[in-house]
Amino acid sequence: MHQAETAPRYRAITRSNIAKRPEWEALDPGLREAIEAVSLVLPFRTNDYLVEQLIDWADPVADPIFQLTFPQRGMLDDRQYIRVRDAIRRDAPKQELEQIAGEIRAELNPHPAGQMTHNVPHVDGEPIPGMQHKYRETTLFFPSHGQTCHAYCTFCFRWAQFVGDEDLKFANKEADQLARYLRKHPEVSDVLFTGGDPMIMKTKVFRRYVEQILSIDSVRTIRIGTKSLAYWPQRFVTDADADDMLRLFEEIVGSGKHLAIMAHTSHPVELSTGIAGEAVKRVRSTGANIRMQSPVIRHVNDDAATWSDMWATGVQMGMIPYYMFVERDTGAKAYFEMPLVRCWNLFRNAYQHVSGMARTVRGPSMSCFPGKCHVLGITEIGNEQAFVLEFLQARQPDLVRRPFFAKYDPKATWYDQLEPFGKADEPFFVKPDDRPTADLTIEGFGSN
Repeated sequence: MHQAETAPRYRAITRSNIAKRPEWEALDPGLREAIEAVSLVLPFRTNDYLVEQLIDWADPVADPIFQLTFPQRGMLDDRQYIRVRDAIRRDAPKQELEQIAGEIRAELNPHPAGQMTHNVPHVDGEPIPGMQHKYRETTLFFPSHGQTCHAYCTFCFRWAQFVGDEDLKFANKEADQLARYLRKHPEVSDVLFTGGDPMIMKTKVFRRYVEQILSIDSVRTIRIGTKSLAYWPQRFVTDADADDMLRLFEEIVGSGKHLAIMAHTSHPVELSTGIAGEAVKRVRSTGANIRMQSPVIRHVNDDAATWSDMWATGVQMGMIPYYMFVERDTGAKAYFEMPLVRCWNLFRNAYQHVSGMARTVRGPSMSCFPGKCHVLGITEIGNEQAFVLEFLQARQPDLVRRPFFAKYDPKATWYDQLEPFGKADEPFFVKPDDRPTADLTIEGFGSN
């Protein structure tokens, strides 16, 4: 047990209080202005642990964790940035600033891949708020109490959850609604608690969401998507209810469920502190598995050595390398994205420098509209180059693990920019407008 009385208290650093930090005054004035302007549009939140232990303030612009948590000038295009910057310079009224920010957000594709239009499940014709059911076996649940984070990632594809617009937010406070849905859908074997970050919740609150599904036999795996091991490992070590959360993990495992902590780990420095190592040990001691996943992100982890180091370190700590994702087509994608060919080469080079124990990882993978599209490589067909692809998961299960091809495009950064190589590849390029909404929901695939 750990004594909470001696533990550091979590303190958020946001746009409203960043100027009180000594690190703020040391930043270049132009950089401070950029952070202020961009954070008016996109969410900004970090904390003392990240600022004091993970960021190298000798050269913050080159520091991966600074890039990962502090808004950057390039996250908005020139027109968007100048518009909000000039409004701030002339001390525009709050209402005008909010209007400008809202209009810019609407341009940033806040809910990609059919999240709002095709992923929300229905019961008796009515949508269920705070849930997504894109793949037959897996349901995502967004507990309303977990729709914030210890710190926000600048690349986050769920940034729309945190900007205060209820129309853009997924959240559900009805714990029994999840249980009722799962009982009606025995095809669901996996429940993913996501957000936000479920580990922002107190244990007694999270328990209310979990305990109702422990008796549902068709649910075999409970996943928790969290960045807390990287951004606030104290959650599992010194927080007042850290031991209570670990006891809940033990109860989940003891009920016969597989408990998977889907740890968002973007850089090896996140695993470098003593308390991060202690948190990993304590979570694993409950019988839970920890799986590592992250997008490959320009300015943060865009070199092979970073990934091979992170995977090898994770394995040494008892974590399982799981996914390298491609940055999604939303928010500040243009600042973080890289061509698919570079992502593939980076993955391949990193993969070559780790042992078989780390080769559980898959990637690069795009969570696009039809499913999780895995870039297998580049080949030559009839003297033409082509991408070799497959779906690791798909709305239409019969597409899974069937290799297909796309025309080679050295500039393409996302699935929607690719074209079928031939006629046989066309069925793999399903887009939201190609079929009626009802045909692209779980109900449309006959899983009910």
